[in-house]
Formats: sequence, structure tokens, C-alpha cells
Amino acid sequence: MVRDEEGNLRYVVLDDTALGTFADRTLIDPRRSVILPDGIDPVRIAAAMNPAMSSWIALRRRVDFHAGQRVLVLGATGNAGRMAVQIAKLFGAAHVIAAGRDTTRLKALAALGADETITFDQIGRAADVDVVIDYLWGDPAAGALIPMLTLRADRTAPLAWIQIGSIAGQTAPIPSAALRSARVQIVGSGIGSVPARDILAELPELASAVAAGSIDVRARAVPLAEVARAWTAETDDRIVFVP
Repeated sequence: MVRDEEGNLRYVVLDDTALGTFADRTLIDPRRSVILPDGIDPVRIAAAMNPAMSSWIALRRRVDFHAGQRVLVLGATGNAGRMAVQIAKLFGAAHVIAAGRDTTRLKALAALGADETITFDQIGRAADVDVVIDYLWGDPAAGALIPMLTLRADRTAPLAWIQIGSIAGQTAPIPSAALRSARVQIVGSGIGSVPARDILAELPELASAVAAGSIDVRARAVPLAEVARAWTAETDDRIVFVP
């Protein structure tokens, strides 16, 4: 985020430049930014926009998602995953399943809109979802895809698998037979697969949702002078460094 010469707080999309905003002064193209509402909490916005944008853009711009569909979030206990649970419900998902390894963190997701929480050995319970938001990839994704396709009540029913993150591995050993045995479409979502103009078009509504409290944000402001200590600290909060 930056504040322009008129005093407006702007959120900036810098998808193809080495310039950043972690400075006293920087150059931006105003056409690649959106003005944030007056009175908005910059700490909440800084903490929420990037992780929330991942699932928001994916559901709005990468698949034909509509209210009433069923969604599985793989890797739901991380910051982006827990926001994906909330955003899917905000967009009208009829049933959201949160999948992860940490059972304690999974339980907390019920309060954020998860209708069901499962561990990876229970993935067959998510066989009939319409959309998968995948922050893991690697072996966990491959291990989930096979039983899900096998157990689907109707293999001709469309399944949109949105690949967003790869914290579990850069590659996933998915057998070719899996792609032929069901109506599954695997798409990626991120900078490059979504034009900057489409991302910018979504940002005002996302910022308003964050400002309105529609998305729970774990944000903590930390003085920049304490960056060395905070950088390695273990926390579930999104750290935002402030002057």
C-alpha cells in the first residue's frame, strides 16, 4: 500500500516490476492501483489482501462458480486457506469442507463458516464437491484426487480443481487415468493466469469486505525496528511492519 500526493491510501498491484512499496517513497502506475475507502484500517488491509485475493480471484475469475455449489479447501488451516473458507461462504457456497492436518486448527474453522472439517485420511467424504481450492499440491493433492474421483456418485459431474499454492510440493504424481476417468478440470490461479486488469477489478469489493469485517483477519502490527525478532517468531497472526 502507498499514500499518494493527494493523501489517498492506495492498494497497488505490482505484478511485473522489481519496484516495491517497502520504502519511504516509490513510483507506481495509478492505473495499477485502487483507492481504498476512507477510515479503513491499513493494518487489516495489508494483512488480508494478498492471502484473501488468492481464493477471491480464483472463484471469480478462473472457474464458473455460483451460489449453491460445494467447495473443498485443501490446506485450510493456513492464513490463505482459512480466508478461502470464509470467501467461499461469502460467495454463497452451500457446503464448505475444510481439510488439513492440524485437528486443533481445523476445529476453529467451524466458527468461520466451515460446514465440515476433515483430515486427509477422510478425504473420501469430499468426493462430491464441485470445486477444490488447493493450496498444497504435491503428494497430498495427488493422494486426494484419486479417491475423490473414484468415490464420486457421478463421475460425469464437473469438478473444478483450482491449483493456487504448492507448499507440499512443486509437482504432483497424478496418473493419466485419473484425468480420463472423470470430468475433472485442473486450472491454476495466480499472476499470469489472471490479467492485472481483472485483479484490479476485484480489489475494491474485496477491500470493502475486509473493512466491513466480512472476512476475519488475524493481523498484528509490529514496529519496523523489531523486524529481526518478529521475522522468525512463530505466530498464527499476519505480521504487518509499521514505521
